[in-house]
Amino acid sequence: MTEALPPIPSASLPVSARAPGKCIVFGEHAVVHGAPELVFAIDLETQVLVRAAPATVLNGDSAAARSNPYFARALASVWADGPPIDVRAVSRIPRAAGLGSSAAFVAALTAALGAATGGIDRPTLARRSFQIERGAQGVGSPGDTTAVVGGGFLAINGGPGEPLWTVEDGPRRWDVRRVEDPGWVWVVAHSGIPRSTADAVRAVGERLARPDGPRLLAQFREVAEAGLRAVGRADRAEVASLLARNQELLREVGVSHPRLEELLRAAAPAAEGAKLTGAGAGGSIVALPVPGKETELVRRIARAGGLPFVVRPSPTGAALVEAAPDA
Repeated sequence: MTEALPPIPSASLPVSARAPGKCIVFGEHAVVHGAPELVFAIDLETQVLVRAAPATVLNGDSAAARSNPYFARALASVWADGPPIDVRAVSRIPRAAGLGSSAAFVAALTAALGAATGGIDRPTLARRSFQIERGAQGVGSPGDTTAVVGGGFLAINGGPGEPLWTVEDGPRRWDVRRVEDPGWVWVVAHSGIPRSTADAVRAVGERLARPDGPRLLAQFREVAEAGLRAVGRADRAEVASLLARNQELLREVGVSHPRLEELLRAAAPAAEGAKLTGAGAGGSIVALPVPGKETELVRRIARAGGLPFVVRPSPTGAALVEAAPDA
């Protein structure tokens, strides 16, 4: 039986919570259509502080409860009958970069509000976070919110063992399982090209609806399943080969971008394997460095105009942190 993750305990305002970003290794886009995905939480974080206030604001913006769809839906889902609050959010995760900035904000805020309303268990936090992000974007899968809530390496619709939890959205169902961390260092790099998750997901959905769509989806599935097995046995060479194959498929469904391709070419001499990560059409890449060449990889990407980060998996997902004094 898979060990249950600890719940978010009850806490009084002011309360602060944090959540990590995420990196998809295999299976983005195809997971929306039921194929497996391998994702891990990265040690770039978003933190929120929630305090009682005369009016509800987000980072000083009194209109955010109407204009920010993630904030508005979180309030409606978790804080519908709550008093006014002042929410301050800070983040090290680049926005619109495919590294989970919206998922981390949603999970951290939902954890904080859940704590202030008596606590929230981990599966409920994961499901509510997905519902909030899904409602704000209109499309998507629970991979991002699953990673930032669960921490570490996680498999969606794949992997051995009992599920940590299951997320459902109409007829679609995703089972979440723990995957052992192989202990590797990774490099993620933002291209500087913002992307829209919703637009990319819709475009891939249209591409997979063509006559050859089932063939492509089957290939995405095969790569993700093989990737889960390779990571499970810490087979770097196989993972590197599968990263390249996954990138070929992402090119074929039209979500690569010239800037992403430039970063991949720049990374190649110091990376065992690399691909785009996230929705694509901009956003970021993920690279598995050649051992000992992490610094060279970072420099190559930076010289090519990317914003690189050396990351390790964050072992814990969304959690409370010590709240600042109510000043």
